[in-house]
Amino acid sequence: MNRYPVWKYAIIVIALLVGVLYTLPNFFGEAPAVQVSSAKSTVKVDNAVLQKVESALSAASLKPDSLSLEGTSVRARFNTPDEQLKAKDIIQKSLISDPSDPAYIVALNLVSRSPDWLTAVGAKPMYLGLDLRGGVHFMLQVDMAAALTKKAESYASDLRTTMRDKNIRHGGISRDGNNINIRVRDEATQTAARNLIADQFPDLTSTSEPDGTGFKLVAAIKPEALRKVQEQALKQNIVTLHNRINELGVAEPVIQQQGLDRIVVQLPGVQDTAKAKDILGRTATLEVRMVDESAEARSAELGSGPVPFGSEKYLDRNGQAVIVQKQVTLTGENLTDAQPGFDSQTQEPTVNLTLDAKGSRIFKDVTRENVGKRMAIILFEKGKGEVVTAPVIRGEIGGGRVQISGRMTTQEANDTSLLLRAGSLAAPMEIIEEYTIGPSLGADNINRGIHSVVWGMVAIAAFMCVYYMLFGVFSTVALSVNVLLLLAILSMLQATLTLPGIAAMALALGVAIDSNVLINERIREELRAGASPQAAIHAGYENAWHTILDSNVTTLIAGLALLAFGSGVVRGFAVVHCIGILTSMFSAVFFSRGLVNLWYGGKKKLKTLSIGQVWKPEGGEHRSVASRGSNN
Repeated sequence: MNRYPVWKYAIIVIALLVGVLYTLPNFFGEAPAVQVSSAKSTVKVDNAVLQKVESALSAASLKPDSLSLEGTSVRARFNTPDEQLKAKDIIQKSLISDPSDPAYIVALNLVSRSPDWLTAVGAKPMYLGLDLRGGVHFMLQVDMAAALTKKAESYASDLRTTMRDKNIRHGGISRDGNNINIRVRDEATQTAARNLIADQFPDLTSTSEPDGTGFKLVAAIKPEALRKVQEQALKQNIVTLHNRINELGVAEPVIQQQGLDRIVVQLPGVQDTAKAKDILGRTATLEVRMVDESAEARSAELGSGPVPFGSEKYLDRNGQAVIVQKQVTLTGENLTDAQPGFDSQTQEPTVNLTLDAKGSRIFKDVTRENVGKRMAIILFEKGKGEVVTAPVIRGEIGGGRVQISGRMTTQEANDTSLLLRAGSLAAPMEIIEEYTIGPSLGADNINRGIHSVVWGMVAIAAFMCVYYMLFGVFSTVALSVNVLLLLAILSMLQATLTLPGIAAMALALGVAIDSNVLINERIREELRAGASPQAAIHAGYENAWHTILDSNVTTLIAGLALLAFGSGVVRGFAVVHCIGILTSMFSAVFFSRGLVNLWYGGKKKLKTLSIGQVWKPEGGEHRSVASRGSNN
């Protein structure tokens, strides 16, 4: 009756092993480390950089505890802060040849002391949030009105160009808010203009009204198109912020949308607010220029001659010099989109650009006049320019759609598209909230949070063991397993632990022990009714399960509502809360019953249960600590 099959015990053992394995990294603490990340959007941190760092440290007889490439950064871990500082100087000298224009950021950091074998199986500690580690918090307000105005101006410019190309005469095109007003003289012109808008501008809807002797056509951006513009502006700003924050060397930055027009940026470990604000407010611009093909320019590229008058020298991704003309053909303001793709004929990776009306006209003229020549696309950051790509013009390119191809990998096409699309902010942003949390306050928060959970668990364990005796011990062990599994799942998800998350852990303890209380009381009720101990255990778990399921499902629904509609710390609380409910159902019912079955299941002539006092209602008699019942 009260025996588990082998496969159920196998599940319990596997769950415990996985829980221990993925919880362990959280107990090793953090070690001083040096992190190498990219200082420019066009510079990659890959295995080649890893080898350079390893060689530089080896030459200086400095051996790190671990050295690895993690994501887009190289991290070297050391034993002491002295080794960390020494390693930083060595790596900087090795990687940065020009301090005025660094290609890499070498920053001090803290990384987990987890052994390599744990890291190899993907066991990593949870990230610590701003309130636990200290750092800088910003709330940024995106100026959506400016983004919409910019889009309306683009549509107005495109309408002027398209109507001129189609020989549709008008009396002037002007912008009024997000609407574009077009004045025409007669009804035939009005019809032609409306048909043009319907055919070539699907995001616009047009209405007309009399205007003196003529008509006024009002082209308005559709509501769904307005929402799309706002969403793209927000996403592009978030991507751009990610690119910029790499320079700060932050290991786990939090950059997330909040509401429809706000972005939260949290930089754990960063204490320099001024530096962080400078990075967040940095601008990047894009320029298209013709490559200087003269003999003097060729000599300058090879380093054997001066740069010709009227030209400038920039480096490409591979560090090779490219001589470009000073005259700017196009800027990033003329670029509306950039997406990776493939050439329909050669199937080579490409970058597909979309230009506005003004840019399309200029690009068509330039490509017609410069077939066979190279055109350079240059990205400027902090006043420093770098050539992203310099393709050869194969023929005249019209229609506002440009395809860049030639010896690119799929990843390079994706990277180039991202750079061209997110080199600058899609809409201005303003910092509306900022605060700094010191590392000492973060450490104090960790201590207080851990103490609250630990002492809360100790108090619960003491009460359960006194009140329910051996069954209280089973409940306490199940509660410990619940915490173990909760920590393991959060570590596997690489969740960021914050103070609200610790509060949710404390709440999870109460939810988990509540299930065990229901089970124990149900077993007591069965004993009062005269059931045998084995039958009482079986009926207690079976009958309590429905109540536990109902209560946990309703609590889970509330947690999912917080997760769906909350933001920031509320979502952090909800994540831990929901996971805690699921782990409590496993530990309080499945695991605790496994312990009870293991202890009592093999006893055929069981007469007593160590479950505390069981009061019998009739006659004032009661069954005491060692409760008795007739055997079935």
